[in-house]
Amino acid sequence: MKQQVQPEPLVMRELIGKYIPEADEKQTARFVRYYELLIERNNVMNLTAITDPEGVAARHFADSLAAASLLPQGAKVIDVGTGAGFPGIPLMIMRPDIELTLLDSLNKRIVFLNDVLKELGLSAAAVHARAEDGARNQALRGRFDAVLSRAVAEVPVLAEWTLPFARVGGCSIMYKGPGANEELARAANALSELRGEAGTVSFDFPWGERKLVVIRKTAPTPSKYPRKAGAAARSPL
Repeated sequence: MKQQVQPEPLVMRELIGKYIPEADEKQTARFVRYYELLIERNNVMNLTAITDPEGVAARHFADSLAAASLLPQGAKVIDVGTGAGFPGIPLMIMRPDIELTLLDSLNKRIVFLNDVLKELGLSAAAVHARAEDGARNQALRGRFDAVLSRAVAEVPVLAEWTLPFARVGGCSIMYKGPGANEELARAANALSELRGEAGTVSFDFPWGERKLVVIRKTAPTPSKYPRKAGAAARSPL
């Protein structure tokens, strides 16, 4: 008898059990629906190159949770350059206590994110803005306990884009791979200019090594930062 192929929602449910065993039934159901929405919308817009259930469960959903233990209870969190919602939405699924803002420069991604939040029954803000512009918005500047960024840019550039959002004593948490220490070594001047002190937290996941660069904000960011759009990438501090 030919073996039946499991429908993808059931496969994803089992994979969440494998990679995020602490997820309860409601959280698992949210991850399954998130996956369905991601794949459905990815057919008409570029959200992710990873589309297989195991890849999404491990490299997007579980990977996003690396920073969960670093977020204070009830933390105000902004995910800068969130794209398809990583790491912000998986974190909120597992940490419903956080107050989340998702920021992205592409409006069609913001539309997708709002659809996901509504479908999953999550309450978060989705803001359409470049990081450089968002960080000069007084409703966002210096307001967050944690600023998240994943697969966006190198540390010296990211520091300029993210630290202005953090309150003094808050932090910028950057999701990085094995080259994080080399990037951090190139960021000494940026950290001095932007008033930050950095360290790393390492994870050895089944899908690869992950390092979180954690930059603690020690004083207010000088008002000239971030520079105009594109300046940080063209000429890192």
